[in-house]
Amino acid sequence: MDCDVVIVGCGVAGLYAALNLPATSRVVMLSKGELDECDSMLAQGGICVLPEGDDYDSFFEDTMRAGHYENRRESVDIMIRSSRSVINDLVALGVEFNREADGSLAFTREGAHARPRIAFYRDVTGKAITSKLLERVQQLPNVEILDHTAMIDLLVEKGECRGVVACPVTEEQSVQTIDELMPEDATAPAAGAPAAGEPAAGVRPAPAFEIHAGATLLATGGIGGVYQHSTNFPQLTGDAVYLATKYGLETEHLDYVQIHPTGLYSQRPGRTFLISESCRGEGAVLLNQAGERFVDELQPRDVVAAAIREQMRADGSEHEWLSFAPVDPAVVREHFVNIRQRCLEEDRDILDEPIPVVPTQHYFMGGVRVDRDSAAAMPRLYAAGETSCNGVHGRNRLASNSLLEALVFARRAAYNIATGRSLEVEATGEPALDGAHRATGIDASIDRLCAAPASSAPNASDPASPVRGESSSKLSQAN
Repeated sequence: MDCDVVIVGCGVAGLYAALNLPATSRVVMLSKGELDECDSMLAQGGICVLPEGDDYDSFFEDTMRAGHYENRRESVDIMIRSSRSVINDLVALGVEFNREADGSLAFTREGAHARPRIAFYRDVTGKAITSKLLERVQQLPNVEILDHTAMIDLLVEKGECRGVVACPVTEEQSVQTIDELMPEDATAPAAGAPAAGEPAAGVRPAPAFEIHAGATLLATGGIGGVYQHSTNFPQLTGDAVYLATKYGLETEHLDYVQIHPTGLYSQRPGRTFLISESCRGEGAVLLNQAGERFVDELQPRDVVAAAIREQMRADGSEHEWLSFAPVDPAVVREHFVNIRQRCLEEDRDILDEPIPVVPTQHYFMGGVRVDRDSAAAMPRLYAAGETSCNGVHGRNRLASNSLLEALVFARRAAYNIATGRSLEVEATGEPALDGAHRATGIDASIDRLCAAPASSAPNASDPASPVRGESSSKLSQAN
């Protein structure tokens, strides 16, 4: 199979990248499981946005402080200044957000944020965004989506990525790692370890097939599937990081794993249900076994999670409690519909009683190291979303920066794939939050869907320069 771009993963990063690629390019997307089995669907709290230019310094500081100042400052700057364009695109594509009476975006607040700056749709923001992006991508004649198809290797020629090796998987197999999907001798090199950037000799699974592409974008999500208790889907088994390590590519902060303070404690097996941080942002409080508050709930996630674990040890308990008593019942009924319904399945009504919560694995700040354009060290290889590390999050992610970061850097990857250039970053506080898409001048699929005027594009008059010295279509034809 040949294409211009292969995208591994169908979460927000992969979908938004597909929308931002030229409408004339042939794109193949892989989903390891069902199309809705991606963590983007699970994001509850919302997506950060710079509400006005005056909030830039505060937003920047909140992100840096949450990340213990280990963030890449350039990446944080790019994310914040690009946020308004991303939100406009989502609105232009038809994503719903909660609104104020005057029609403007409503904003909520979460832990470690100095002010409300999080756009949201009830408590299912991730589902609202991802479902709409998927719907729009499925309308594109140039994109083919292969579900229940796992990436098991990269195609590498002369040190460059030329696509991926994939194989169909059942729902049961979709939760397996690459090692588990391969035959026992598949990853064993014929003699010694392979040189950096060169494949190991071995045997592929019988149904494996090659997808040759001019550019490859890895958007496979995080690593929660390898944990016993996680808020992630079990399909997220760190496949991109595994292959990056195999080929000697640089990874970063593989030990930076975020534990979310409030997973719903349950005796049921399977994925832990997340209780959004926005609940605490709206006033919910943490209580110990004696019914006493023991922590400032709006501190960064790692601080709150550590406080809960310490209190659990002191109480000799398997969980602590989250009380919605201080929250306006109308807010609970409107904002936290999904959370309330899930708790009702555990015979607990958050309007009447506290719910048991426990820290649980939630997010991976590390991953395949990429630059400002989401490019990895290997030519023609890109990574975006949770599987990448562009340095935005540092040691600990600020709440609701995940969707934003994934979208911003997926868009930058698509632009760099198409042109070989770095997408110009918007001025602080620009453009207006008016729900209008602005084109980037490459005849992207999103331009056609939103019927955006080409004259609004930065650098629209510049000729499209080729990716890594060749156009995307030429790269495909060369394989």
